[in-house]
Amino acid sequence: MASRQDMDSTGAMPRRTAALTLSSSVITRRMALGLIAVGVVARPAAAQDYPSRPVRWIVSYPAGGSTDILARLVGQRLSERLSQQFVIENKPGGGNNIGTEAVVNAEPDGYTLLLINPANAINTSLYPKLNFNFVRDIAGVAGIARVPNVMIVPNDFPAKTVSDFIAYAKANPGKINMASSGNGTSVHLSGELFKAMAGAEMQHVPYRGSAPAITDMLGGRVHVMFDNMPSAISHVRAGSLRALAVTSAARTPELPDVPTVAETVPGYEASAWFGIGMPRKTPKAVVERLNREVNTILAEPGMKTRITELGGEPLIGTPADFDAIIAAETEKWAEVVKFAGARVD
Repeated sequence: MASRQDMDSTGAMPRRTAALTLSSSVITRRMALGLIAVGVVARPAAAQDYPSRPVRWIVSYPAGGSTDILARLVGQRLSERLSQQFVIENKPGGGNNIGTEAVVNAEPDGYTLLLINPANAINTSLYPKLNFNFVRDIAGVAGIARVPNVMIVPNDFPAKTVSDFIAYAKANPGKINMASSGNGTSVHLSGELFKAMAGAEMQHVPYRGSAPAITDMLGGRVHVMFDNMPSAISHVRAGSLRALAVTSAARTPELPDVPTVAETVPGYEASAWFGIGMPRKTPKAVVERLNREVNTILAEPGMKTRITELGGEPLIGTPADFDAIIAAETEKWAEVVKFAGARVD
């Protein structure tokens, strides 16, 4: 408050003191505006600085399967482009749910990623008691690839075609072991859909990933698998396993002589898709930064060629595009789960 000495005879504040007060007010306002501006600038700067330390990328399956192969391909290029290690952490178990829950519960700071795959969409309806809601708790960051599954059998299996297989299954009920990379995976549900549509009875044998399942198939302990193309195609090309069909609506250029399941079982279609997710509350700027980097990598000729060689196609788009795929696939597989009567407690 101004003292009596600060006022003139009329009771007004002298001009010098008033000017000082006005100046202080202007300075205060300018400082406030400056702090706001700094805050506005700081948020994008934080995204530009990302990542400033190594990033964990959780893959919910063992090393060697399709999810692991794709994560390591993209992770290596992200490490090179962003000058920080993207460390693949294989965390199998629980039909993909253990790894997913670890990411759901991680700090939403951009330093814990999830390799998203069809099991994430399938498990929403397959498991009645989950500790998380995948669509609500995980933000889609970027797609990586969409690939068909391939119906493979050991070389000494009696059936040479899908028609032969169905006939053999009906003549030998309960004798065919159907391997999968785990309960709730697209490998599992592709087989369940085939069982329902073809009327072929098979015993489901879940593994903790494609790699151990293929090992047992090579050893003759299981008889059929609807595996993701990336983990199966090298064995098919080498002649160690036989491909009866692919699960996509059209034949794949990588196996042009292999028919589709739909050529024998009309209306059958299933494919796998892969991408990156983060905890839902991760800053939007960080999500968008990583999305741009992944899209740039997927557009590189070498990466496009490698994904094509694995039987897939790059899945380039915005975070919103990938969220839309997640929502659509969750709805689709809920119908398949209901149709097949599948359930895991």
